[in-house]
Amino acid sequence: MMVRGIGVRDISVIEGISIVKVLSVLVKSCYVIKPKQQHYNSLEVDEFWTYVGKKKNKVWLIYAYDRDSGEIVSFVWGKRDVKTAKKLRKKLLAAGIGYDRICTDNWESFIIAFRSDNHIIGKRHTVGIEGNNCRLRHRIRRAFRKTCCFSKIIRNHLKAFNLAFFYINFGYV
Repeated sequence: MMVRGIGVRDISVIEGISIVKVLSVLVKSCYVIKPKQQHYNSLEVDEFWTYVGKKKNKVWLIYAYDRDSGEIVSFVWGKRDVKTAKKLRKKLLAAGIGYDRICTDNWESFIIAFRSDNHIIGKRHTVGIEGNNCRLRHRIRRAFRKTCCFSKIIRNHLKAFNLAFFYINFGYV
């Protein structure tokens, strides 16, 4: 239910269990996405912000997306900087994921991090991932920009996104 825009309190009421139990199940979940392929024709990379506790505490998600399959291939959390962008590239390489080209917007950190790849810059090449950002904001309550549903603890925040990404990639939880 959490991957369909329903918050913890709503799940608690619907299922007739305590909020603590819902959070306990979330924290104990161990959904990890693994790429379905070892090679992709084209990956799109973009950044996405959410917050934990209050809107001043932004947490940045940078992720790689395959438009053809709708798959979230890999992701990292961090600050909106070159270090986090390089961390994503390193994670892709460490997982043995190959790609013919990588498409990003004109953000300086992406230009630096992916300069040695076949890097294509431009918004028209990132239409798929921008649409996926919209889908994430519709599916995950914690990703809404104006919401009363947010994470107070970073661990719960990351677990909720892991669960949603697993659901997007595999269609079930």
